Amino acid sequence: MKENILVSSCLLGKRDRYNGCDSFDEQVVALQEKYNLIAVCPEIMGGLSTPRNPAEQKGDKVFDNHGNDVTDAFEKGAKECLELAKKYNCKQAVLKAKSPSCGSKKIYDGTFSKNLIDGNGVTAKLLQENGIQVYTENEFDRL
Repeated sequence: MKENILVSSCLLGKRDRYNGCDSFDEQVVALQEKYNLIAVCPEIMGGLSTPRNPAEQKGDKVFDNHGNDVTDAFEKGAKECLELAKKYNCKQAVLKAKSPSCGSKKIYDGTFSKNLIDGNGVTAKLLQENGIQVYTENEFDRL
């Protein structure tokens, strides 16, 4: 029986990124040979639309590039992802790098200047706090 893992739906070709595009990754899709892929998009699950304004974390808050606080939507989506992970007994996740929701280890600094800092996106952080190992599409080979 295959293990279930959470995967950012944009990596599977769903056009649900902030700009209406995807981040299709053939190697991530190929994981379905070994795992059952449970597709998630925390931003959509939190009630945001596609397309939407780009957002970045600044401290414990998330703001879009117009200064609107979108923290509640990001937190709601993170909780929805955690509930799915629990429901499907997911111990691991492959999430989109650098995202304010899904980023693991590195995220943008909140200035919208493409500067990266150490940190985790809202969803990645919540999953990790609940014992789920989070990888990005750049490191999923460690699964």
